[in-house]
Amino acid sequence: MNQQNIPLPPAYEEILAQSRKLGFPMLSDVYTGSLLRTLVASKPAGRFLELGTGTGLALSWIVEAMNSESTVVSVDNNELYQSVAKHFFGTDPRVELICTDGNQWIVENQQEEFDLIFADTWPGKYSVLEETLAMLKPGGFYLIDDMLPQPNWPEGHPDNVDKLIAHLEQRSDIQMTKMNWSTGLIFIAKK
Repeated sequence: MNQQNIPLPPAYEEILAQSRKLGFPMLSDVYTGSLLRTLVASKPAGRFLELGTGTGLALSWIVEAMNSESTVVSVDNNELYQSVAKHFFGTDPRVELICTDGNQWIVENQQEEFDLIFADTWPGKYSVLEETLAMLKPGGFYLIDDMLPQPNWPEGHPDNVDKLIAHLEQRSDIQMTKMNWSTGLIFIAKK
């Protein structure tokens, strides 16, 4: 059931091809993208934040689901990878692509509020987590992936994952679902 009838966003195949040509190693999978698209569609006129643009694969799912009043900010520190996303989404007035250090951007933009945050990189997940969750509106969604072992994990990374999950499990300001699906997802709604 999971692998059948998942329509891909219009730019997906081209972004995937360019990602592979660049050797981009951290591609978001189709299941995560499909869930992102559904969550974004549930927030008309929503404000969305993606931490870790990469080449824009996950962004393609977000943009496809946004209505005309929605906006997304996508932050990454790698100009080469983000240039692929700029090629496809740089002229869309609903999309703001920022190339900078994610930790710094989060700390400097604490006044911002978002309906959904997809943290697909270290900042917003393993660092500046409190500051990131503070940017989430009540009723907003926070999604992280790669919670199951991945081939590109550095040595010792399972301890980081375990500590993050244990910390999130102790929080009383969120409702959390852990999913042994896709690359291992944690889906949070802020109370």
